Amino acid sequence: MQVHMRSLWKWHLLIFMTASVVANFVSIYHLPITTLAAPASKQNSATETETVRPDKVTQAILNLKESQQRWIEINLKEQKLLAWEGNQFVYGTTISTGKRLTPTPTGVFAVQTKLRQARMRGSDYDIPDVPYTMYYDGNYAIHGAYWHNNFGTPVSHGCVNLPPKKALWLFNWAKVGTPVVVRK
Repeated sequence: MQVHMRSLWKWHLLIFMTASVVANFVSIYHLPITTLAAPASKQNSATETETVRPDKVTQAILNLKESQQRWIEINLKEQKLLAWEGNQFVYGTTISTGKRLTPTPTGVFAVQTKLRQARMRGSDYDIPDVPYTMYYDGNYAIHGAYWHNNFGTPVSHGCVNLPPKKALWLFNWAKVGTPVVVRK
């Protein structure tokens, strides 16, 4: 049976990773180690398979992993932030993203502005001296959060909260223009 190369996109992603990173990646994203073929009802001949087309966020991850570029991945389901250089995992931490009523938007963004400290205000909050703030989409930012320790639980108004020491590391590592991929 011939398999269409696009149906192996998950394998393509994993080929370039070391064994230890593969184990971590598979664990974090709960990926099955299988090929992606069409259901039997859609396979009319030995050479016909369904083409799998990744969504925009998945395609961005695949493209970034093929580069040598630094980029940041935010996994909302796992409440994890991962820093990458191409396909090489370099840093990770538990985060706190937006609550159900104030969700963190998914998509592909880039760091727009970096501020060592910022004041953040909303209708029900006013927080001075927010450390290591990196805005990536309008008022949405990755930043340190000194006012809570609920990392691993969505509690923010949509920003990505990190422990301040972890935010410092990321702030020093990332530059304006660093891609930020936020996925469910």
